[in-house]
Amino acid sequence: MLIEVAGHNAHIATGGVTLDTSRPAMVLIHGASLDHSVWALQSRYLAHHGHAVLAVDLPGHGKSGGAPLTSIAAMAEWIAALLDAAGIAQAALIGHSMGSLVALETAHRFPSRVRALGLIGTTAAMPVAPDLLNAAAANSHDAIAMLSRWGHGYAAALGNCKAPGMWMTGSAERVLERAAPGLLHTDLLACANYAGGPAAAAAITCPTVIVQGTRDAMTPLKAATSLAAAIKGAKLTVLDGAAHMLLAERPDAVLQAIAAL
Repeated sequence: MLIEVAGHNAHIATGGVTLDTSRPAMVLIHGASLDHSVWALQSRYLAHHGHAVLAVDLPGHGKSGGAPLTSIAAMAEWIAALLDAAGIAQAALIGHSMGSLVALETAHRFPSRVRALGLIGTTAAMPVAPDLLNAAAANSHDAIAMLSRWGHGYAAALGNCKAPGMWMTGSAERVLERAAPGLLHTDLLACANYAGGPAAAAAITCPTVIVQGTRDAMTPLKAATSLAAAIKGAKLTVLDGAAHMLLAERPDAVLQAIAAL
């Protein structure tokens, strides 16, 4: 579905169910240069089991209009505007990678709008390797190759895609390849420049679940563990052998962790 947010059309996937704002709402926020499709293995289940699902395309991503936002703070403001536009007073925010920073910052800035948090493949700070940032700035396919190699665990190389007939790493690469030139660099720079994580974590009071893989090379488990310790009452779910692209690599475990939020 399309709704107008901040003067531009925003595309939202609702899991195959007409959005019913009387149900508990869940906003699913994708990572850098990705889109709503990364939530395909979670959004449909949630929508058919009592939730109002809004798997968003952030501005300039997927089917959403508008220019890409250049900071995590601006993305958090956009999420709050999305809730207003959809007529939703309060929602659980579930974010992966960059999306986890957006969820965290939104909960910090708008605590009354966020009833729960799910942070997947996350840290309080998300530095970006210089080689990756430079390749993204040059719009080089090397950036996509780095994300694919660093983001997936060994299971992805063995054909363990949970969606029948699909190729895990290839599917992720196709989503990145169809993004507009410069989008990946914009998103990675927003992650690298975000410094609000520690303050946001200290202020969070809503129920929080963090899901992290032991082989995550992009947001290491040690950093995610520190974030969990900084958020009062946060529950950390550790997936042995999993890497960064948990939504595809361990979809059932992710769903189990977030379904009760």
